[in-house]
Amino acid sequence: MFELMAIIFLVGYAGIIFEHEIRINKAGTALIIGSLMWAVYAIGGSDILSLGYSHSWHEFISQHPESTSPEVVREFITEHELFHHLSEIASIVLFLLGAMGIVEVVDRFQGFRVITDHITTRDRVKLMWLISILSFFMSAVLDNLTTTIVMITLTRKILRKPENRWIFASMIVIAANAGGAWSPIGDVTTIMLWIGEQITTEHIVKSVFLPSLVSMLVPVIIASIFMKGETERPELTDEDTREFTSRGERKFIFFLGVGALLSVPVFKTITHLPPYLGMLLGLGVIWLITDLMLKNRPHEDKRILSVSRVVRNLDAPTILFFAGILTAVASLSSAGQLDIVSKFLDVHVGNIFGINLIIGALSSIVDNVPLVAGAMGMYGIAPSGAEGYLASFVQDGQFWSFLAYCAGTGGSMLIIGSAAGVAAMGMEQIHFGWYARKISWIALLGYLAGAGTYYVQSVIF
Repeated sequence: MFELMAIIFLVGYAGIIFEHEIRINKAGTALIIGSLMWAVYAIGGSDILSLGYSHSWHEFISQHPESTSPEVVREFITEHELFHHLSEIASIVLFLLGAMGIVEVVDRFQGFRVITDHITTRDRVKLMWLISILSFFMSAVLDNLTTTIVMITLTRKILRKPENRWIFASMIVIAANAGGAWSPIGDVTTIMLWIGEQITTEHIVKSVFLPSLVSMLVPVIIASIFMKGETERPELTDEDTREFTSRGERKFIFFLGVGALLSVPVFKTITHLPPYLGMLLGLGVIWLITDLMLKNRPHEDKRILSVSRVVRNLDAPTILFFAGILTAVASLSSAGQLDIVSKFLDVHVGNIFGINLIIGALSSIVDNVPLVAGAMGMYGIAPSGAEGYLASFVQDGQFWSFLAYCAGTGGSMLIIGSAAGVAAMGMEQIHFGWYARKISWIALLGYLAGAGTYYVQSVIF
């Protein structure tokens, strides 16, 4: 059963990779493997957990030493682990729904014209640099997922050819992941390390900013060599040219939407509640305000601009794919397969730079959240004043800051390696194979260049 779970994941992962060849939507595949893996886990739970690989199981039975009966195993899998991971997955899905809703409302109100009207250059290289730099810094504040959604929505307004949009979307993913790595609120993994007190805000910014910047600049420089000429703006439809809103309304909704997104980390800092609640609060406020704005507007405007209409058109397949793949990875984390990987790295590598580089590479295949969670479980925070190898594991030690860099940027090497990549894949229908052929090697060079920068920086300082 333990091996069967891994086989189901690998077969399903192959189905996702070859989605366009087999013509089966990746969302359906992800939902099947996520459900099947938990079913196998539940049926063979006693045998799987008796192997002793699950770190979560060891923690659980330490609190329930009186019995390891089938009832206790069932309680662990269904009530402890499944609901624990469900809360995390639901938080991410609701966060995604709220972010997509806010961005879509701003788009419907033509709010992105506040930016696009000021982007006049048609030079593809200049435009790519502008969008990549914007994505890098926006991601540090908004998080990489939200930034990707916003910036891809923007590029749709200024780029006509799908192949151009795919390249720009790929650069946005790389820049957003890099930008999220140096901020404590820029990526789920940095949030985990920040909340777990492995890193502090000041240290993560100082130690990871330059490597992250390099990991973004190298791919953009390489892409600039191959990208020449000017862009072609999309042909405007009647809906695009029609002035649904006044210039003042567009500005108001744009800054209201940006303000709602920016308020999420503030909400979390003040309340210590999950970020998705802040995102849903922001969407709710926008919903209330826009309904009041549309109260006396013509029915046609309400049909186009109403938030209740907007949310019906959100990309449900992408959201379901995200839920399915996270559910599948959660089962591997709970059953112990990911713990085996972490222990293998510790025994056979034994070097913090090598371990983190491999974790970063693995994060392009499986979600970086359980990988970082596994690393946090494997390597506790060493006491202050520790020396030698253990010194890397103190708060703000090199292991933790380099882990934030590798887990954050390593996911860019495959399109499904990060939340930003998954969102881009769904929004622009980017083929997995195309990204692997055209972009992965560029992202790899950026990843290694940033890692080299971190190493040199650590030696000097």
